[in-house]
Amino acid sequence: MPCSIVRDEIDLEGLRRRAQDPQAGAVLVFCGDVRNHSQEQDVSFLEYEAHERMALKQITKIIEQAQQKWELHKVEVIHRLGKLTVTDCSIAIAVSTSHRNDAYEASRYIIDTIKHSVPNFGKRKSTLLTEYKIWESEGCEASRS
Repeated sequence: MPCSIVRDEIDLEGLRRRAQDPQAGAVLVFCGDVRNHSQEQDVSFLEYEAHERMALKQITKIIEQAQQKWELHKVEVIHRLGKLTVTDCSIAIAVSTSHRNDAYEASRYIIDTIKHSVPNFGKRKSTLLTEYKIWESEGCEASRS
């Protein structure tokens, strides 16, 4: 399946193996980790929720768009929901292509477009407060265009 939503730790090595292809000269795995700060506040954990069926539909559409723009041998996206602590992987993308530049460009397009257009509802726990919000597209190239 090209995309899935999980609540357990993402198996990055399994993701990389599934992305391998005999024609591919590049397999790129991107992992978006929970960092220990956000907007000048320390972060203890993030808790993600999403409308799963809608998110899967939107992510599948983004993958299809990437496949039209680049010659991708294989692509898979795994999005993790639930409570994640600092350094946990919240989203992983694997792309295999014949050449590395296409893998980098396609991976960046996929993550930026997901951040820009797939809503996540979340709770961020910092040392000062617990904040509920719809995550915005911070640092996302797609949001700048």
